[in-house]
Amino acid sequence: MPDFSLNWRPSRHEHAARPLADRAEELRAALQLQDPCQVAANSGVSFLDLGSGHGELHIPLWDKVYKLSWPELNCSGEEALPPAFQQTLLLYYLNTADGAPATGRWVSFADLPEGRFYHLAFQGYTGDEVVKAFGGDIDSFRWACRSAGGSEFAAGDASYIFQALPRLSLMMTYWLGDEDFPSSCKVLFDESACHYLPIDGCALMGSSLVRRLLRPV
Repeated sequence: MPDFSLNWRPSRHEHAARPLADRAEELRAALQLQDPCQVAANSGVSFLDLGSGHGELHIPLWDKVYKLSWPELNCSGEEALPPAFQQTLLLYYLNTADGAPATGRWVSFADLPEGRFYHLAFQGYTGDEVVKAFGGDIDSFRWACRSAGGSEFAAGDASYIFQALPRLSLMMTYWLGDEDFPSSCKVLFDESACHYLPIDGCALMGSSLVRRLLRPV
């Protein structure tokens, strides 16, 4: 799987990757120009007003809740401080979120804006890795999905929906193979995903979901 902890690539159009700390500061500066209540409304997170222009944004990410102080936008969590790339991901989410509703239409990574350029690599470190781990053992796949917080959905031979962020859901769908076709698996996104993260952020969430799924394997 790719190592997102070293550099963050907001767009393939940028000439080079930039240190996470530099990008995080730009994202903080952009957020600080906005109304925190509107930021919270757009992203589906809660804002605790502490008075005198200070507060906290409470952001669920997978099974943890992180707090971003306002206006500093420094991060703390239920346990240890999250890695730098994860803090940057939260800042991207808050900056990108525009309040668009979920469509209920599930699309592949290739069907997201700019996703076609990356989809083969994305499939390689997401769905293909899941198939390598489970093969034809669909019961173990189901168990791993439930253990990772997935909710069963009727699609393929087994599908589960995962709530990554308040307004960003992912689906993992598995198709068992036969003598003519190998098993396959895909990470799918609600069509609204890029209203909440840029394509690179969506790639990171897919990779993160696979890591969560394969943890017990």
